Amino acid sequence: MTTYTITLQNCAFFARHGVHDEEEFLGQRFFVDAELDVVAGEALESDSINDTVNYGIAFTVIEQIVTGKRRYLIEALALDIAKGLCETFPQIRRAKITVRKPNAPVPGVLDFVQVSIEHFA
Repeated sequence: MTTYTITLQNCAFFARHGVHDEEEFLGQRFFVDAELDVVAGEALESDSINDTVNYGIAFTVIEQIVTGKRRYLIEALALDIAKGLCETFPQIRRAKITVRKPNAPVPGVLDFVQVSIEHFA
């Protein structure tokens, strides 16, 4: 079996996730990376977008989930993204999703908080 990996890197969205009320009120940008291991099937031979993961549609799936309902934990957000992508594209065998939150409410200076999960379909 042949597999390949499609990566969407640093997708940015404005959303209102977090535990604190001000995170919901103010909102902030979230950044998502999606690493998708795909069973090749006919895609490499057919050279058809219909036989692979269309990354334009994948981006839209991620966007709809991130900008949809509020989640308290970015861990839950990452899992929902992975599951949504696997449901949309049955040829995905593994989805590794990373969510970065640059404005996490912490008592100090940091670049971002990041969570990565792997979901196997």
